[in-house]
Amino acid sequence: MPDLIREPQARRGGAPPPPANLTDLLHADERPARAELRRQIARLELELAELFISAFPRGGISYDVAPAGGPRLLSIAELEEQRDALLSRIADVRGILSDCGYVEERNRELLERVIAEPERYRWVRISNEDIGEPGCRHWHSRPKWGILGMLMGWWRVKLSSGCPLAKRRTPRPDGKEAS
Repeated sequence: MPDLIREPQARRGGAPPPPANLTDLLHADERPARAELRRQIARLELELAELFISAFPRGGISYDVAPAGGPRLLSIAELEEQRDALLSRIADVRGILSDCGYVEERNRELLERVIAEPERYRWVRISNEDIGEPGCRHWHSRPKWGILGMLMGWWRVKLSSGCPLAKRRTPRPDGKEAS
């Protein structure tokens, strides 16, 4: 029985013995921490890419990730800085998208009011870009029959048909471009 009491913990399946000195603790294996930080950074880069894709027609949202400065092994502190920088960029992009969404929703409400009462919103013009949709269609509140309609108070909302068909400019036989 005394042999079982003195048996090392490693053979019994318990915790490993404590380190002999404190320097062993300082030089512990950093691989799990690095792997976890790289996993977090990869997830944040994916989230930033998804935010960019969800806001695609809009401009002004940067999705690029700054390089680490060439091929090298980043320290844990540098990995944490990269993760924190990605977190702040994601927060900024979410704020921009929230602001854009608010403005677009307000413009949609304005468009509904303009369509319902064009005489109250004279000469107001709202484009697809203003309401967050692709294309170059726009709504314009204008008088029905020019000056006569303006004097009589006959206003309507005219919807444009969108972009004209794009024509490819082909060179003429004499070398000049056709307009």
